[in-house]
Amino acid sequence: MLGVLLLLSLISLVALVPPPAPCRQCCDHLEPPEGSGAQPPIGVFNYVPEVRTYINMTILKGDKGDRGDRGTPGKPGHIGPPGSIGPMGSKGSKGQAGPPGDPCKIQYSAFSVGRRKSLHSLESYQALVFDTVFVNLEEHFDMFKGKFICRIPGIYYFNVNIHTWNFKETYLHIMQNEAEKAIVYAQPSDRSIMQSQSVMLELDLSHEVWIRLYKRERENAVYSDDVDVYITFNGYLIKASVEGK
Repeated sequence: MLGVLLLLSLISLVALVPPPAPCRQCCDHLEPPEGSGAQPPIGVFNYVPEVRTYINMTILKGDKGDRGDRGTPGKPGHIGPPGSIGPMGSKGSKGQAGPPGDPCKIQYSAFSVGRRKSLHSLESYQALVFDTVFVNLEEHFDMFKGKFICRIPGIYYFNVNIHTWNFKETYLHIMQNEAEKAIVYAQPSDRSIMQSQSVMLELDLSHEVWIRLYKRERENAVYSDDVDVYITFNGYLIKASVEGK
C-alpha cells in the first residue's frame, strides 16, 4: 500500500516539446521518392514526446534524528531585585556557657583628715591645712598642701566640718581647683557652733579639692584646740569614670 501511495504521489508531467523546425523548401511537401531511404518530413502531429518527472519532496519526511550535544551556557543575566523577607525561623537551642570572666577591679580612693589648731584670716586667701590623718588611701591627700589630688577620675563626695569662733565670722569655701563650689558660713555670735557642708563633685585626673579661708576683708576664723578635733575634711570615690581600669 505504501508503494502505491508513493507511486501516486509522483506526478508525471508530460511536456509536449516539438523538435526544432527544420528549414523548409517549397518542395518539402512532396513525398521522398521510393527507394531513396529518406524519411518523410515530420509534421505537426508527427513528433516524439519528451517526458519530465517532478517529485513533490514535501511529503518525503524522514524519521526524527538523534538529540544533539548540549550547547555552551550563555552569559549570566542581570541581578534581579531582592526578594521579600522570609518568615522568621524557629529559635535555636541554648549555647554552652562561656568561660568565667576576670573579676571586676574595684577602685578605691578615700581620705579623712583633721586640724587641732585654730586659724585666723590673713590679708590673702589661704588653704586650710590639716595636721591629723584618720584615713589617707594611697596618699591621695597631700598633707603639706592641704589638698586632695584626684588619681582616679570619677564622682566624689566631700564633707567639711568646722567650729566657729565667738564674735567672729566664719567664711570658707570648698574649692575645685580655683573654682568655688560650696560655702561654709556662720555670722558672728556670742555662741560658738558647729557648721557643716557637703558636696559631690565630678573630678578629672589631677584635679584638686581643698578648703579656702576667706581673706581679711572680713574678720573671720575657725576654732580648734589640742584636746579635741573640731575641724575635719573628708572625701571618697563614689564611682570611677571607667570601671576596671
